[in-house]
Amino acid sequence: MEKQLDLLNPNQKRAAKLVDGRVLILAGAGSGKTRVLTMRMAYLIRNLGVSPKSILGLTFTNKAAAEMRHRLATFVDAQAAKQVMLCTFHSFCMQVLRQDIGRLGYTTKFSLYDEQDVQRLINMIVRDILQHEGELPSLASTLNAIRQAKNKGLAPESIQGTESSWHDSFAQDVYRRLQSSMRAYNAVDFDHLLGLTVELFERFPDVLDRYQERFRYIMIDEYQDTNPIQYRLASLLSAKYHNLCVVGDDDQSIYGWRGADVKNILEFENATLIKLEQNYRSTNVILKAANAVIDHNQQRHRKVLWSDKGEGKPIEVFHTPTEVDEAQAVVKRIVKMKETLGLRWRDFAILYRSNALSRQFELTLMKETWKMGDRWVQGIPYEIFGGVEFYERREVKDLCAYLRLILNPADQEALLRIINQPRRGIGEDSLDVLTAYNRLEQRPLWEVIEEVARREGQAAHLIQHGKALKGIEGFVRIINEAKERFERGNLAENLKWLIEQVDYQKAIKEEVKSQQMRDFKWENVQEFVSSLVEFEQKAQANPEMSGSLEAFIGNLSLDNKLMQSTKDNREEDKVNLLTFHSSKGLEFPVCFLVGMEDHIIPHEKSLKETGLEEERRLMYVAITRAQQHLNISMAKQRKRMGKDMASRPSRFLFEIPKELLHMTDWRVTT
Repeated sequence: MEKQLDLLNPNQKRAAKLVDGRVLILAGAGSGKTRVLTMRMAYLIRNLGVSPKSILGLTFTNKAAAEMRHRLATFVDAQAAKQVMLCTFHSFCMQVLRQDIGRLGYTTKFSLYDEQDVQRLINMIVRDILQHEGELPSLASTLNAIRQAKNKGLAPESIQGTESSWHDSFAQDVYRRLQSSMRAYNAVDFDHLLGLTVELFERFPDVLDRYQERFRYIMIDEYQDTNPIQYRLASLLSAKYHNLCVVGDDDQSIYGWRGADVKNILEFENATLIKLEQNYRSTNVILKAANAVIDHNQQRHRKVLWSDKGEGKPIEVFHTPTEVDEAQAVVKRIVKMKETLGLRWRDFAILYRSNALSRQFELTLMKETWKMGDRWVQGIPYEIFGGVEFYERREVKDLCAYLRLILNPADQEALLRIINQPRRGIGEDSLDVLTAYNRLEQRPLWEVIEEVARREGQAAHLIQHGKALKGIEGFVRIINEAKERFERGNLAENLKWLIEQVDYQKAIKEEVKSQQMRDFKWENVQEFVSSLVEFEQKAQANPEMSGSLEAFIGNLSLDNKLMQSTKDNREEDKVNLLTFHSSKGLEFPVCFLVGMEDHIIPHEKSLKETGLEEERRLMYVAITRAQQHLNISMAKQRKRMGKDMASRPSRFLFEIPKELLHMTDWRVTT
């Protein structure tokens, strides 16, 4: 282990070996924080004899957790690496609640609602209120007020300071009804996972004590991105033994709009502070530019990034007449640099402050001609980060909803999604009758539908004949039989049976005209079945892993690998197009920061919401994505709302020392 520790720089080594008490590791961009965190875990296990089961590592993405576990396995044996609890905040809370949520009045077979589920539920609540109160305030601001309250762990009555006192009252009412409905449906959403776990720990000290005793060493990655409820969770877990190590960079705190509070890292008290300032990614010219920009922020821990990769080339800056010229200039430069430097398309990234800027670059990339060998080709391949994710596709969400309903019949959102999917003659009018009765009588919708299907009970009269009744009877029969089947036997085989029973392949043929799209959708269905097979195989190989339907539903709701396309965007040879926010954590040999204009970065709307300092941190993140070549471009004139408007260069550009910049003509000579 000492040999591995000697490969670290002095501050990294100190951070890896300081394991007792509260520790704040300020890890600048590209400073090797993942290596330090995994080395710290390995040091605890190998040198100090700490049980790997006593270590909890919390991250924000499953990708980060998986990378840490992979690296840890190179320092300790594979079994020890598996025993360390390395997961996201949400995954940790899911595991806690699956065991103890009964204390809060839910059952352990609760459903996990995504953002769309919650939005549909809120829309229903608002429609109910609308019938009684007429015109209502902005739904977007109401959703934001509720989200902020959840992130802070606040009760509905705490919502204040929205558009007006009337809107405060409205948002409070919606939030109260939302909580009541979620409890009735035995469902929680992603934000609520954290709040319920904190509530559980605060109300039941014996549950908290169990987790405090189990996890005596706690480490949190990307601590600058934590919100108030995550701060409370970390404080509760570490209150007994105080061995809390947080790693992050206040200069990369760019999610204030999502509830992150940079004060959590700025005001982390009674802790040993260690700074990681050596950068292993970029040249010194790039780092000097980043340092100069971020040094204008007042609320920060001062750090000065440096590198042993040499000075590097100056930052190339060009100013074009229009946004069309800007896109052409960037694309021409990419073609030329690829040829002269022997690079691949995937070595290039075009970064922009807001998604709207991508359109012109997409058009230009599609039209550009370039020489491949002896022939000319039209169209440069490109990839936009953040395409439609696998588990967001309609057919996959339908199958997920079937499984959610089988597991938790109280899950009204899942029920409403698939009661007429595939179509079985249950139209909107019939659904309106059923849901109106269910809200009026405050009874679970599934109970109401079962009574209609049995033609007995208080709700039997609601639908008494026609296609709708026949459809409901068939639907209830399939779901009830599926519930029995999924209690026993092979999950994947049961899913295949379910797909056949509802005749999903026929539904795709009837609803989709294009054969190519039909094939694509059916492949997604088959891939979903394969993911269940893979899950069962993993469960059989791992005695500590549950192979139940309940565990599968929980895993697919949380697992980023499953929530995203299975391939890494950068495996294919394509130019990368992404926002400044999406670029965090990534690196590219050549970066183009485009649209460097004052109303774009800093963004005029964000200035009001999160302030100038967060916009400057966003600029810092974008600059530090570049490894070897950084280019900055802007247009003198840009269309806004269909009109040509004059633009001025971003104020952040003037914060970079002139000697680091090379102003060049925007036109590219061949």
